[in-house]
Amino acid sequence: MGEPEPEPEPERRRLYQVWEGSNKFLCGGRLIFGPDAGSLFLSTVLIASPLVGLCFQCVTKLGSGSSDKQALGMPALVATILLGLANLAFLFLTSSRDPGIVPRNARPPERGGGDDDPAAAADADVTTPSTEWVATTLADPHLRLPRTKDVAVAGGHVVRVKYCDTCLLYRPPRASHCSICNNCVHKFDHHCPWVGQCIGQRNYRYFFLFISTSTFLCLYVFVLSWLNVAAQRGTHGGSLLKSIAGEPLSVVLIVYTFVSAWFVGGLTVFHVYLMSTNQTTYENFRYRYDKKENPYDRGVAANIAEVFCAAMPPSLNKFRSWVEPPPPEVAFDDGGGPLSSRSKIDLVGREEKVDLEMGHQHHNHPTGGVPAILQGLHYAEMEKNGVSVHVKDRQSAEAPDPLVIPDPEAAPRHDGGEAE
Repeated sequence: MGEPEPEPEPERRRLYQVWEGSNKFLCGGRLIFGPDAGSLFLSTVLIASPLVGLCFQCVTKLGSGSSDKQALGMPALVATILLGLANLAFLFLTSSRDPGIVPRNARPPERGGGDDDPAAAADADVTTPSTEWVATTLADPHLRLPRTKDVAVAGGHVVRVKYCDTCLLYRPPRASHCSICNNCVHKFDHHCPWVGQCIGQRNYRYFFLFISTSTFLCLYVFVLSWLNVAAQRGTHGGSLLKSIAGEPLSVVLIVYTFVSAWFVGGLTVFHVYLMSTNQTTYENFRYRYDKKENPYDRGVAANIAEVFCAAMPPSLNKFRSWVEPPPPEVAFDDGGGPLSSRSKIDLVGREEKVDLEMGHQHHNHPTGGVPAILQGLHYAEMEKNGVSVHVKDRQSAEAPDPLVIPDPEAAPRHDGGEAE
């Protein structure tokens, strides 16, 4: 017999291919989107539809050859195209870049990072009323980390940060975990469904430019449509109502942009307030600075300059970098081999685990209804040694322990008058 063929080496993969978040990647990991990136198509249609209608009117007026003074002409057509392209570019820049994702750890930190004594933290009771402790791993059940810790920020202020059980790290100040993207994000503002991405430290600038240009576009189309209606009064005997009836597309654009302006305009005004006070939407909704000083507020001018003039921090994640494949898991062997390399021991199968979390038991086991913990027992050998259990009375019968190997020389047991 020949030598056994060597096992193929695990294929190397890039970071974006094994990313544990819910993000979607395009162009080989160069573009990162949220899991709801499909909403970009809807947002693009909502933006482009009134602009296409206005451009159509401009082209129609240019082709009519009318000598009357027109509100819609070549300048309006060029301005509409440029403003529309700029707005869509800001939308794409907001949605397709890393918002400031904090790289998650592969294992919990060994220290809480605070001023507390690590030995005291390790020996502290989990139910301590004054502090909540986190059990980090089953490999070292005595290691406990505090749920929160205090961190000093600029100006000598001290803020409290929380431990993230998903990313296995203490979140940086102003960071929060997005449940939709499943990532911790620096200076987390909110998750915007219209752009399909988290809004954070690295794309907030483009997000504000997007909503502000959207507001300007709404007002721009609204005003031009009214001017077009007013310019057509001369052809309808000076009657405004007849002019409105003769320009139905302008009427549709007026109604559409009027409704949209209240939404995006209100959002723009709200974020102007947030920028001037150096707050995020998440912080404002949680009322963090109503009764205490905002440690990040440096004045209106400095706060706005921080958004538009500060250098953009680089991404902390190199999504196209190569990562080493994880070590293969070691399974049980016939001779009682070692456990899996994971730190947790699964006492039930995967299907059972999912069903138990859902609150009911799944009975369609792939091995004839035997739970995973009982699948490794040698039932034929137990029957050969005369070990079997017949339970007639559930109230008095004692169930055997499946993990105890019976003595084959023991005397047979009698229950209820029947020989076993």
